[in-house]
Amino acid sequence: MRLFSKNKNLEILKKVNSKSNVKRHIQFCIGCLIVAISYNLFLAPNDLVSGGVSGIAIILNHLLKIENSTIILIGNVLLMILSFIMLGKEKTKASILGSILFPVFVKLTANINTIINIETNQLLLSAVFGGVMSGFGSGMIFKAGFTTGGTDIVNQIISKYLKMSIGKSILLSDGLIVLSSAFIFGPTRLMYSIIILYMISLMSDRVILGISDSKAFYIITDEEVKIKEYILRYLNHGVTVFNAKGGYARERQTVLMCVLPTKDYYRLKEGIHEIDPTAFFVVTDAYEVFGGE
Repeated sequence: MRLFSKNKNLEILKKVNSKSNVKRHIQFCIGCLIVAISYNLFLAPNDLVSGGVSGIAIILNHLLKIENSTIILIGNVLLMILSFIMLGKEKTKASILGSILFPVFVKLTANINTIINIETNQLLLSAVFGGVMSGFGSGMIFKAGFTTGGTDIVNQIISKYLKMSIGKSILLSDGLIVLSSAFIFGPTRLMYSIIILYMISLMSDRVILGISDSKAFYIITDEEVKIKEYILRYLNHGVTVFNAKGGYARERQTVLMCVLPTKDYYRLKEGIHEIDPTAFFVVTDAYEVFGGE
C-alpha cells in the first residue's frame, strides 16, 4: 500500500483546516447572533434566567439597572483572566472570540423589540420560543467548535479542580444561577427558566447530532447465516461481521452490524424475532452514514 509523505499529509491537513475554518467561523457568528436575538427578544424582557453570565446579567440589570451587554462583557473578561490563571493559555484562546463577540451582538440587538413587537405577557410562549431559538444558536456554536465563554470557563475549572464531569459542573453552576433567580423574580419565573433549560439542551443536541434517519443494529445470534442472508438478499443492505468474546462466559461469538434506513427498522427487527426469538440485539440512532453501497 502506497503511503503519502509527511509533507503531503501536512499539506492535505492544512487545506482541510483552511476550508473548515471559514465555514466554522461563519457558523459561529450566525449562532451568536441567533442567541443574542433570542436573549433580547424573549428572555431579558421577561426576566427569564437560563443560567450563564447572560442569566446573571438579567438579575443584576433588575437590581442595579446596568446594561446586560456591559455586565456580560465585564463578566466574560474577568472569567477569561481566571481561565488564563487556572486553565492556561491554550484553553483560554478558545474562549476569547465568543467572550467578546456575544456581548457585542447583545448590544447591537438590544432594541430588537422595537422592530419585532412581541407581547411579553405570554410567558410560556416566550419560554418555549426563547429556549428553542437559543438552543438552535448554541448548537451551531458548539458544532463549530466554539463557546461564548462565560460560565463555560467556570465549568471547566470546576471539572478540573473538583474532579467532576462537565455535565455535573454545568448542572452545578447554571443550576445555582437559575435557583438564585427565584429569590429575585419568584418561583413562577423559575419554572419557566427550567423549561428554557430543557428546550436549550434538547435543541442543541438536535443541531449538533442532526435528526437520525438511519438505525444501526448490533446482533448476537445462533442463526448468523440465516439473519445475514435475510439482510443481504431480502432487505438489500450490507452486513459487517465482528469477532467477539463474551465477558462472562468468555465464549467466542460473532456480532453482526448493519446500518439501514429507519423505514426498514421494523422489517429487520421483526425478521430477527422470526428467525431467532432468542437473539440479542441493540439498536441505536446513526446520525451520519458515509460510504458503502
